Amino acid sequence: MMIVPDTYFTLSEEVRLFGLSCIGGAVMGAAFDVLRVFRLILRHNDILAAAEDILFFGLYGVALAGFSSAAARGEMRLYFVIGNILGFAVYQCTVGSVVMKTLRKLFNAAGAVFKLISRPFRTFFAPLCKKATVKFVRNLQIIVKPFKKIKIVLLNRQFLLYNKMENKKRKNVNNVVEKNET
Repeated sequence: MMIVPDTYFTLSEEVRLFGLSCIGGAVMGAAFDVLRVFRLILRHNDILAAAEDILFFGLYGVALAGFSSAAARGEMRLYFVIGNILGFAVYQCTVGSVVMKTLRKLFNAAGAVFKLISRPFRTFFAPLCKKATVKFVRNLQIIVKPFKKIKIVLLNRQFLLYNKMENKKRKNVNNVVEKNET
C-alpha cells in the first residue's frame, strides 16, 4: 500500500496560516519601523533610501520563504502575501503611527537638549571657525585662480589659433601637393 502525502490544507489550517501571515506582516511592519528610525537618526539621500527599501524587500522575500517552509510544508500561497500586506497595513495604521509620532517627539526633544547643551561651545568656537574659514577660503582661491585663467583662455575664442581667418585660406596646400608629386 502506497502512502500519499497530504497535499491539501483543511479550512482550519488555511485560516490558521492566514492569521499567522497577518502576524508576520505586523512583524515586518515593526522591522520597517526600525528602518524608519534609522532614517530619522541619519538623514540620507534617495539612493541610499532606495537601497534600504530593496534590502527590506529582500528580507521580506526571505521571511516569506521561511514562513512557507516552516508553517506551510514549503507551499507558497497567494493569501500568505495578502495576509502579510494586511498585517503590515494594520500595524502601520495603528501601532506604527503611534510609535513613529512618539519617536519623532523624542528625537526632537533630544535634539533640543543637545542644542541647549552645545550652545556655550558654539559661542566659543564660532569666532574660531569664522577665522579658519576665511583663511581656508583665501588659500583655496589662490589654488583655484590659475585654473580659472586656463578656462578663460580656452573659452575666449579669439585667442584660439584655428579660429583665425588667415588659417582657413589654406595657403600652403599647393606647396604640399607639389612636394608629394615629385
